Amino acid sequence: MSSLRFGTSGLRGLVTDLVGGPAYAYASAFFRSMSGEAPRAVVIGRDLRDSSPSIAATVADAAAATGFTAIECGALPTPALALEAMRRGAWAVMITGSHIPEDRNGLKFYRPDGEITKADEAAILAALDRGAQAGVSAERTPATPEPRALARYQHRYIDAFPSEMLAGLRIAVYQQSSVARDLLADLLTGFGAQVTTIGRSETFVPIDTEAHRPEDIAFIRDAMASGDFDALVTTDGDADRPLIADEAGRIVRGDVLGLITARFLGADAVVVPVTAGSALERSGGFKQVLRTRVGSPYVIAGMEQARRSGAAIVAGFEANGGFLLGSDIARDGRTLPALPTRDAMLPILATLAATRAAGTSLADLVTSLDAGEMASDRLPNTPSERSSAFLGRLREEAFRVSFLRPIGAPESIDEQDGIRIELDGGRTIHFRASGNAPELRCYAEAKSAREAQDLVRWGLAAAATAMAEAI
Repeated sequence: MSSLRFGTSGLRGLVTDLVGGPAYAYASAFFRSMSGEAPRAVVIGRDLRDSSPSIAATVADAAAATGFTAIECGALPTPALALEAMRRGAWAVMITGSHIPEDRNGLKFYRPDGEITKADEAAILAALDRGAQAGVSAERTPATPEPRALARYQHRYIDAFPSEMLAGLRIAVYQQSSVARDLLADLLTGFGAQVTTIGRSETFVPIDTEAHRPEDIAFIRDAMASGDFDALVTTDGDADRPLIADEAGRIVRGDVLGLITARFLGADAVVVPVTAGSALERSGGFKQVLRTRVGSPYVIAGMEQARRSGAAIVAGFEANGGFLLGSDIARDGRTLPALPTRDAMLPILATLAATRAAGTSLADLVTSLDAGEMASDRLPNTPSERSSAFLGRLREEAFRVSFLRPIGAPESIDEQDGIRIELDGGRTIHFRASGNAPELRCYAEAKSAREAQDLVRWGLAAAATAMAEAI
């Protein structure tokens, strides 16, 4: 069976299941499902995986075969491609596997006004079933090059913020294989920061900004051990998720970055998935906090709901740090236009700017928020049917009470996305199946980092045992 699946953000699967005919088929299905709507132009971008250029060429062929004009934007961040699509009023396809390993890749589809919806995903699958499994064209169809899309994305921030916003900050840019590795260094330098680039890699590094690999944690701590930097910044592969570490090399949680960014921008309504910490309601100071299932399509739907309810400045963010701006923001004669898709640049810039404006360290800024502590990790290579069976058992009260007895008593549950359980003592533990890979994810919230990490370690070990016993 093919590994290709729509998850929380686009189509993902093994490279061997995507290259060639399958990529052509899914791209064709996208164009066929949208062919009744104008315009008939598509911008195409990619990350730095070895498999991405050939898949991009296949998508361009599929576009030409279905009567669309293909515009090749090259390697650039996913939000930069989305911005270019919105500017042109065009469709978009981004070839990226985001943070997952290089043996996997994917396609992210965009409408002229932003990300596709779950209804659009259903339409693509329906078009696929109606016979989009055409073969790859024998001849390549050259796409029209567009080299300026990346520069326009860069100017989104240059035009919105003062040039000395980060003056004096010493920033390490961990470049690895992020598609934004050069852009990020250029932007920070342009805003006055003293930038040092480190860790550039010509092989793909699967940086997950939510479930950190031990080797990534060790690299970041070692890089910051000298005391020469105020912060370290990087992104995942397609630069729609940020990662920021403080002066001691401690990685700042993605939802905390979102909280800092939303406050910096003056948002009055924020939309987040259930995996975000409870500090938003406790200390965020927002007029409205709306929680959704995990995945940017759900956050975007929530932002639309907030706008309909009268919110003036609407923002959304995820526990992985990706930030979505649902409203234009005007301040000091400058305008930051809305960009309702996950973005890494805005939370990096806003968090660093908020730190400098506070006249304190990033660590002290985070401490002042009283956001509690969260931890997360995953069980890789866990088929969805095993995760589903385990989550089904957790819905049963008798099993749930017995399963959790070693760590505490469950007080309430949220089944909006997986099973999120509030425990006694103000703690939570949350299990959900990943939408992007065959993984079971576990999240925990507690008063101390050690307690949250212990909950996650226990949760994954206990879940593995329960699933093994059920086989």
